[in-house]
Amino acid sequence: MQRRHQPIARDAMAYVLAGGRGSRLGELTDIRAKPAVHFGGKARIIDFALSNALNSGIRRIGVATQYKAHSLIRHLQRGWNFFRTERNESFDILPASQRVSESQWYEGTADAVFQNLDIIEAYAPEYMVILAGDHIYKMDYELMLQQHVDSGADVTVGCLEVPRMEATGFGVMHVDEQDRITDFVEKPADPPAIPGQPDRALASMGIYVFRTSVLAEHLRRDADTPGSKRDFGGDIVPYIVRHGKAVAHRFASSCIRAESEKEAYWRDVGTIDAYWQANIDLTDVVPPLDIYDTRWPLWTHAEVTAPAKFVHDEDGRRGSATSSLIAGGCIVSGSSLHKSLLFSGVRTHSFSSVTQSVILPNCEIGRGARLDKCVLDSGVRIPSGLIVGEDPEFDMRWFRRTDNGICLITKAMIDALPEQYHQ
Repeated sequence: MQRRHQPIARDAMAYVLAGGRGSRLGELTDIRAKPAVHFGGKARIIDFALSNALNSGIRRIGVATQYKAHSLIRHLQRGWNFFRTERNESFDILPASQRVSESQWYEGTADAVFQNLDIIEAYAPEYMVILAGDHIYKMDYELMLQQHVDSGADVTVGCLEVPRMEATGFGVMHVDEQDRITDFVEKPADPPAIPGQPDRALASMGIYVFRTSVLAEHLRRDADTPGSKRDFGGDIVPYIVRHGKAVAHRFASSCIRAESEKEAYWRDVGTIDAYWQANIDLTDVVPPLDIYDTRWPLWTHAEVTAPAKFVHDEDGRRGSATSSLIAGGCIVSGSSLHKSLLFSGVRTHSFSSVTQSVILPNCEIGRGARLDKCVLDSGVRIPSGLIVGEDPEFDMRWFRRTDNGICLITKAMIDALPEQYHQ
């Protein structure tokens, strides 16, 4: 499908749903919402959806926040404050603010849009692109908007092709030969297959395109419907499937891929294992996700930091890194890093080693410590001599260790260690 001369995206507004906790990430989301979790050395998870919108040509964006939103709002204010009203651009942060009821927070994904419908209608966008703020992918929403207009659909639903029995955790759609959705079910035990592909299913990405007037009509109807969960996947889309026209948009047709990316890349980094793996994948020689592709940049808050520095050059005490990503402000002092990702402001001291680990901003690795397959939350100070990743029993006692051997370490966990580690 070719782009038109007048992009539809200029008449669209992107609305990012970023209020979820993401409890499967454990203590990483104790103080922040899942979309605010750091990713890739510089960015936050939400930056992918926002960058896709910006790169697609959308210049009106709203972000609905709810759960522990301070760090997310702070990031958005610092990194996404460049929109200009005189260019008909806007960027709105929309916390749950009891706009409809003095006692009602956002009750579901659809309600998070409904409660801000007056703000949306004041901007008068012709189309709405509803996005989840907690997935890692690159996508041109203009192509999805084009399909929506050409098909005459009431709603277009972004979807992934996945192995059929892996779709049990998603909203799954059954489609006809023209990709019109004939059934939409949430987390089915026996997912419907794609026509002609009995072992594959179409799983919802949590991306929806509507004409704004149609969306407003359905949101108001749903708000007046007793028993509704106020949810797009559970209520709005199934209703349109039964009473209107819903069409599937396949991610492969609008995924942005650099020359090195062999497959369409989409990840839900909603578990510690998935989060660790997606970050560590970036250290590959040819990673499955190319964050260096300047044709589709990942926009984020650009911190002012000094260059990364590697010091000491003695046998056994050499600052070195192999197959690793090191952000600005890091000092690797007489220590070795392998297949690891360090966010800004990390310090690693002499004789320490870090392997296959994801180190969030402003952490410090003490002298002689050894870390393997770890995720360190922001600001963690690893005591000198601490070893994590070599003794499963010790790791399980003091840290959150997954079945795959990944250890999540927080400041509270370090504080709870025996006194001998704090001397």
